[in-house]
Amino acid sequence: MSDESAHGRLSLGLYRAAFRALSPVVGWTLSYRASRGKEDPARLDERWGRGAHPRPQGKLVWIHGASVGECVAALPLIERLVARSNVHVLVTSNTVTSAQLMAERLPPNAFHQFVPIDRRDAVRNFLAHWKPDLALFVESELWPNLILETKAAGIKSALINARMSERSFRGWQRARGMARRLLSTFEVCLAQDAEIAERLHKLGAREVEIIGSLKADASPLPVDEEAFASFEAAIGTRPIFLAASTHPGEDEIVLDVAVALKSKLPGLLTIIVPRHPHRGGDIEHLSLAHGFFVVRRSNDALPDADIDIYIADTMGELGLFYRAANFAFLGGSLVPHGGQNPLEAANLGRAVLTGPHTDNFKEIYDALLGAQGSGRVHSAAELQAEVLRLSIHPAAAVQLGEKGAAASAKLSGALDRTFEWTENILLKGAHARA
Repeated sequence: MSDESAHGRLSLGLYRAAFRALSPVVGWTLSYRASRGKEDPARLDERWGRGAHPRPQGKLVWIHGASVGECVAALPLIERLVARSNVHVLVTSNTVTSAQLMAERLPPNAFHQFVPIDRRDAVRNFLAHWKPDLALFVESELWPNLILETKAAGIKSALINARMSERSFRGWQRARGMARRLLSTFEVCLAQDAEIAERLHKLGAREVEIIGSLKADASPLPVDEEAFASFEAAIGTRPIFLAASTHPGEDEIVLDVAVALKSKLPGLLTIIVPRHPHRGGDIEHLSLAHGFFVVRRSNDALPDADIDIYIADTMGELGLFYRAANFAFLGGSLVPHGGQNPLEAANLGRAVLTGPHTDNFKEIYDALLGAQGSGRVHSAAELQAEVLRLSIHPAAAVQLGEKGAAASAKLSGALDRTFEWTENILLKGAHARA
């Protein structure tokens, strides 16, 4: 046995021992999280691997993503899979918000369950109930017991839309044995770009293919036409500064920009869509401290002429706000988070502004910003200048949006290749269960 293999077994043993030591408090932790709205109290059994309903007949593909972003990225693949005769799709995730969104957007023959906690007994309960024919893990979900117990049960698996940041890579390098054990279980890792593929290879993945991002193949974000009409009627012809998917530390910058532009853009409405809707109250307090009139969408409010800041702290409505604006600043980029997906804006023809921290979507941002010829900002002053320019010259924003949309279309193709791999893996060894 190599030193790396031995180290991997030791790391796994320590991981499992830690979970056993924490076992007495796991139930309390889940209950506490439920009291804070971070778990669904009616569905805690699912966290222990207990099936919410009987397993459907025929082939079952299990797709696991951490939260909203991963699950939404997988939706086009899910839709294509269920269109295949006698295939059902089980989607698992960790968060309440992703569960709510999947309940709204999953097609017939696809359903959601919360992923089991990463303890062997819970994972085994889950696998014994669902008996999936194939497991697809989305982006970077590398839970040791979940992956290794899936392998032990004889279930083929793949890592799709694979993403690994430089920071995560450095972390896994300190546990190379564990990384090799996990990544080598996958039939294939379908990487979003060449840098990610190289990191996966170095950490021990057996087969890696570069196919691009599933997010480039996503359908345009949906919109409730009645809600959109009501919102358009409320805002009229006011200039819009949309800050989408913001993170802590960025809302202050956005509000500083709004202060600076108030006298230069009469009637300016700044819309802040926090990445995590529960932060709406915090952003409201910040806005009030800046001297703004503010309302929150979660209170069923619309922005009248006196409102300066509109906090869109609801789920599943980003498509509405992208359609209301000519351009959007994408958050997670002025703080070292790695950026948020810009393709949802680009696919709707909206110009994209972003900060310097976009490693999570490096090749996508390079393509979009290269096509636009602008959009990267490094400070509040630069963001202010871009918002002012695009607000004064809306035709320029429309032109940039058209260039970004064309660049986005060229990035598509990952869906076809992922579906092809999924079909091949199913056909070459996964067996149907009656």
